[in-house]
Amino acid sequence: MKKAPVFHDTTLRDGNQSLAKPWNLEEKLEVFGLLCGLGVEKIEAGFPSASAMDFETCRTIAEVADGNITVGALTRAVEKDIKTTYESIAHAATPRIHIVLALSPFTMEHVLKIHPQKVKQLAAESVAYARSLIKNRGEVQFTAEHFGDCMENLDFVTETFLACTDAGADIINMPNTVERYRPYLFTDMVEKVVSALPEHIVASVHCHNDLGMATATSVESYFAGAVQIETCLNGIGERAGNANLFEIAAVLNNCGVDTGLNIKLFVQTAKRIAELSETPIHQKAPLFGEEVVMHRSGIHQDGAAKTKHMTKGAYRPMDFSAIGRTENDRMGFTSQSGRSALAEILANEGITLSGQQASALIRICKKASETEGELSTGRILELFAKVQ
Repeated sequence: MKKAPVFHDTTLRDGNQSLAKPWNLEEKLEVFGLLCGLGVEKIEAGFPSASAMDFETCRTIAEVADGNITVGALTRAVEKDIKTTYESIAHAATPRIHIVLALSPFTMEHVLKIHPQKVKQLAAESVAYARSLIKNRGEVQFTAEHFGDCMENLDFVTETFLACTDAGADIINMPNTVERYRPYLFTDMVEKVVSALPEHIVASVHCHNDLGMATATSVESYFAGAVQIETCLNGIGERAGNANLFEIAAVLNNCGVDTGLNIKLFVQTAKRIAELSETPIHQKAPLFGEEVVMHRSGIHQDGAAKTKHMTKGAYRPMDFSAIGRTENDRMGFTSQSGRSALAEILANEGITLSGQQASALIRICKKASETEGELSTGRILELFAKVQ
């Protein structure tokens, strides 16, 4: 994959719509600022036809955005909604009208209740209308909602995509609207579509995390040819959430792909989004959870201690300082721990253990931990005083 990834972030739309208390204008402007600080240049500001507040938010963001930012907004394939959407972002240097229409057999039959050929016509007409409004000063994106459910009619979906590109679409977006299957089935579909699209068209994916694989699916879709990856900060979104910008960027960075993002700001941005969304970061959450730098197993502690000054740690996925964390490896002591943990914990207190002290201390610490659980540094110092 030679093209640099494009992050199209939908936190202000897809993330916001999932919150029990959607953000007000002031909060949305703060989130927009956080995205700009990270270096994200494609930002979806909202769903203007959903509410007056969303319309005003989109219009305000379009007015304050720098010239290098593409400001997008979502719309149904309905002419009046497309017009409303364009009006809300018209002041942006580069506005993007994002049209969504379901193409899966199940949804066309049971939700839209429209014949597939009529849906195809509606898709192309909607794109053409959006192009007539935005002309050449902006972008038009077409999304086939429930693309992940389109295995049985992929030829029809591809034909519809091509009709949309003929009508003026710049970006074709393939969402895993509801994650149901293993990533390979989705990325295989993505690869087939990408091979059929004209070279100048940007292929995009938008993955939800219903089964916990949105990061993997998004990353592998990039390597299958989807240059644009749609994300949300902290992975917030409907149900189990959306593809997490931070996780995807970290994986690509580990693979030697230049994301173009300011990854040093990841930790502070993630913490602020957790506060604003009132969605705490789980202690085991990748990258940011309090526990992800903790080692309690004796074998892991030994490897971590021996490689703590290396960029690649024995039991560490990356150098966490790159994303703004202040520590890479932390030791905790339980009945499953070993001498390396005691040596590291006491070294932090300015104490160097002799071999004899370590042998005596490990025995009494393990015995204490069997009943007390994880021992605090204070408790270990207390026990250490008994072996001096």
